[in-house]
Order: sequence, then C-alpha cells, then structure tokens
Amino acid sequence: MKALLSKQVGPPESLELTELPDPVAGPGEVVIAVKAAGTNFPDALIIEDKYQFKPERPFAPGGEIAGIVESVGEGVTRVKVGDRVIGSIGWGGYAEKVKAPADRTSPIPEGMPFDEASAFVLTYGTSYYALKDRGALKAGETVLVLGAAGGVGVAAIELAKAMGAKVVGAVSTEEKAAFAKSVGADETVIYPASGMSKQQGKDLAEAFKKATGGGADIVYDAVGGDYCEPALRAMNWEGRYLVIGFPAGIPTPPLNLTLLKSSSIVGVFWGAAVARDPKGHAANMQELFKLYADGKIKPRISARFPLAEGGKAIRALMDRTATGKLVVTME
Repeated sequence: MKALLSKQVGPPESLELTELPDPVAGPGEVVIAVKAAGTNFPDALIIEDKYQFKPERPFAPGGEIAGIVESVGEGVTRVKVGDRVIGSIGWGGYAEKVKAPADRTSPIPEGMPFDEASAFVLTYGTSYYALKDRGALKAGETVLVLGAAGGVGVAAIELAKAMGAKVVGAVSTEEKAAFAKSVGADETVIYPASGMSKQQGKDLAEAFKKATGGGADIVYDAVGGDYCEPALRAMNWEGRYLVIGFPAGIPTPPLNLTLLKSSSIVGVFWGAAVARDPKGHAANMQELFKLYADGKIKPRISARFPLAEGGKAIRALMDRTATGKLVVTME
C-alpha cells in the first residue's frame, strides 16, 4: 500500500509518499481500506511535534478517515468485513489502508458519502462538545465564532443555529465573510489577517459588540493570537469563552477582563473528553447524525487532494487560506 509519511520533524512539504506492507489486524483491531481522510489542524501540529501526542516516526498524519472494513482481528464484533465506517484514529489516515482499534470506529450513516464522512466527526464532535457540554449554550443566546470560515468554525455556526442561537462569524476576508453567511451566520465581522495595533484591537472589540447587539454570551475561539483580547472585551455578563485552538498563536489575555464580566475561560479538549467519557461521546454522535439526516448540518468540502498531494491540504490549513473542509482521497 501507499502512505504519505512524516519521517522527520518538518513542514507539510517534508512528507514522503512511500510503499509499505499492508497492515494486519491484531486482537481488537480492524484494517480499513481508506477512501477519504479529513484534514484538520492537529495534522499540521503533529508533523512538527507540536501536538499533545507525538507518535514514533515514521507515521502518516490523518486522524479522521472513512472507508470499508477489509479485515477484523480476534474478538471484534463491533464491525464486520465490508462495513462502511468512520475512524477517529489520531494519525495514520494518509494511507491506502490503516489498522485501528475497532472501538475507534463507527458506522457511516446511510446516505453519507465517504468524503463527507471523513470530514464529519472531529469538526462537529469538537464543536458540539464545546457548545453543548462546555458552553451550555441556550436558545436565544449570542455566539461569536472566531475563524468562522474554517472546518470547526462552520460546524460551530451550523450547530449554534440549530440550537437556537444568534451567530456572528468573524473572519479575515470578504470572501470568507460571504462563505460564513452562506452556512448560516447572521452577521459577520472582518478582522485584520495578521497582528493588530492596540487601537485596532479596541476597534475590533467595538465591532464585535456592535455585531452581537451588545455582547456575546459565548465566544468560540478557533484562532487565538491577538483576536482573543478584543473578543473577551465584547462578552456579556457571565459569558463563556471557549478555547478551541491557536493557529494565530497562544494568547495571554488580561484576566481582569474576566473579573469585570464575571465571565469564564473554558478549555475544550475534545479528544481527551472522548476517551474519558465514551458514552457521552456516543450520545453526542447520535444527535449529530440526526441533525445531518435532518439537513441541519453538512460538511462543506471546498477542495479534494490526491494522496500524493496531501501535504498541500495541510499547508492550506497552516496558511489559513482554506474555507470549509479539505479532504485527501485515495481514488
């Protein structure tokens, strides 16, 4: 089989397409013939040894896949050969075949194509856990989404709307603003694409307040960096600031802002939450599949890349040029 491997710490351009022996399923494992692999920001971090997990090299990035079960190991009853499955595997998905624990797979809902299935679990799982479990979002509240045109940002917009919230999408370009509105954002704010002066930060806070109608009950921050403080300044009393990721850098917010609004900064580590509460995760996924079947959520795939060009998908995420989801396909 072919796999796109990280053999050394480096950027996406350092990944190498390599021939490897086919994997063999051990006890409790399955081998999946991969049809599509979603691209997510952890893929950019893991190849540069900046992620929470550091697998032994060589390894393939790609923590989210969709494909067909090709073989099962001893004791596996959860799935069978021929089943269409989604796999949340951490890494290894940029390959024609992958071995994974059977309990990290779930059936693909009827009618969901492989590319959408590979772009579903991480983004919607993260955003639903964030808004529902960590943010306790209530109908009628206002959500400000930073990075609203990215994969998790789009999921946050759709889910917040499905949960009855007003949503303001914050993005870096007019094109991304139009995209955010097309997936459900009620209002949009365009922020500078890179570092801001102190005055720009104050202006952005005022823009956030105006767009949210006075303040946000929840800030969904998938960007970090200089955008954190203006968003904190634009929060309502007892607002919840959800920390999702840091493609613009890890911020150092002045904590007096949380005191003034009696607001909370809330960490969102979806991967660890899945491991600690698998039953809660399973329940969330069933609710998400129902929302998909009802047409309320749908992965917006803006580009597909062949396996040999998987590094280009990761590069687009790192450069923050992508909208929606990027998928690597094996066919």
